Amino acid sequence: MAAVASSSPVGFRRICGLPVSSSSELSGQSQLHCKPTISPFKSELFGSAVRVNLEKHSGKGNCRGRLPAARVVSPKAVSDSSYSQTCLDPDASTSVLGIILGGGAGTRLYPLTKKRAKPAVPLGANYRLIDIPVSNCLNSNISKIYVLTQFNSASLNRHLSRAYASNMGGYKNEGFVEVLAAQQSPENPNWFQGTADAVRQYLWLFEEHDVLEYLILAGDHLYRMDYEKFIQAHRETDADITVAALPMDEKRATAFGLMKIDEEGRIIEFAEKPKGEALKAMRVDTTILGLDDKRAKEMPYIASMGIYVFSKDAMLNLLREKFPGANDFGSEVIPGATSIGLRVQAYLYDGYWEDIGTIEAFYNANLGITKKPVPDFSFYDRSSPIYTQPRYLPPSKMLNADVTDSVIGEGCVIKNCKIHHSVIGLRSCISEGAVIEDTLLMGADYYETDADRRLLAAKGGVPIGIGQNSHIKRAIIDKNARIGENVKIINSENVQEAARETDGYFIKSGIVTVIKDALIPSGTII
Repeated sequence: MAAVASSSPVGFRRICGLPVSSSSELSGQSQLHCKPTISPFKSELFGSAVRVNLEKHSGKGNCRGRLPAARVVSPKAVSDSSYSQTCLDPDASTSVLGIILGGGAGTRLYPLTKKRAKPAVPLGANYRLIDIPVSNCLNSNISKIYVLTQFNSASLNRHLSRAYASNMGGYKNEGFVEVLAAQQSPENPNWFQGTADAVRQYLWLFEEHDVLEYLILAGDHLYRMDYEKFIQAHRETDADITVAALPMDEKRATAFGLMKIDEEGRIIEFAEKPKGEALKAMRVDTTILGLDDKRAKEMPYIASMGIYVFSKDAMLNLLREKFPGANDFGSEVIPGATSIGLRVQAYLYDGYWEDIGTIEAFYNANLGITKKPVPDFSFYDRSSPIYTQPRYLPPSKMLNADVTDSVIGEGCVIKNCKIHHSVIGLRSCISEGAVIEDTLLMGADYYETDADRRLLAAKGGVPIGIGQNSHIKRAIIDKNARIGENVKIINSENVQEAARETDGYFIKSGIVTVIKDALIPSGTII
């Protein structure tokens, strides 16, 4: 496939058995901003080759007509799953600015947020939460990205600069991922007061970019989404604001902002976290959004995902002129925009999405990637990969280990132990006889040298990692934790809530969380 990707379009057409177009047809198509759709067909040369369909666009995001010329196919274009065509004119890379909101203090995720911002919390063995929205942006051809934060931003800054700084720019490519921390100014001496206030305080910077839309994202959600389709729907409906919406069942609906829509998908009513009769009043026929009758009955509510596309002029007008005192998008700005007659549209997202706002949600989302036969969220989709910082770690080493239904990060050393239904983070060191069950180990930021370990042993200290014959069940072990020998973290008394910060751990929703850099001495029973 690599040889085909580097050959000429004409050569590619001949190999694939497609009609060859004249050179004049091949030229003049260089400005096309269409995603290719891929369909498999049989070929003796490839075994399973690909046919590339590209369609010409005309006007505002419309796609019409078959292109006479094929385009060069790169490996990124070979999708694991079929997707529909998107044609944006102008292209998303030049016309959309991504703004990722880092969230507040993250008190519900404490102690994971004790020394880091919420978007910097490690995820899925190798990644951090911020990698999800940034990767979704890059896969959607959005390369101008700001991340707004005001709490513990050191590790977030470090991760973003290492992961994205070196490969975003370049000739004719003004891409960037930058952190904007809350700051004082003559006009505003306050911290960010909410999502809308955070964006308002940096409007002076955002409006310098010559773009059509602002894409507002959250930094603590786990999902995979093609924002180009989202933006195309926004343009085709001529909306001022488009809100990503999720069909929702009654049990979960009370935790979200709910919406009612008309037959055109326009939002006509909002309710923030309604309960009782107010909740029942927000029921809608979700078949309008394309759900079948069975699923529409199971999910009769439409919840806001906290993801928005704003037209640039609408954003400036709303935050500066119409609602200069509004602090929050979901509960103030967007209901207000509806009330003054702006066109606010809903856009259905019907896939896996998880708001990682609590310890329990974070734990379940991580262990969900070990689910058989299909995980809740997959990091293995090569059509839209999740990027992170390159650490150049060695492959994980497992010596006589019994590992089942688990995900192992890179650079781990796992000796003669048992691991079941767990996620093991990068650089984890697990000693002989340990048993790890239903647990998230976040790993370590560095390796200890043999000299370090000898010095620790001489002083009776505990090295980073899991000690011999320790048993850990239903727990989260944060980075660089030192778990001694014969430790039992099993919560045998099924305690639901406990704050033992001085002892190095918390219990929330029955899940034991060992704090970053904590020391759990040998023989401890939790």
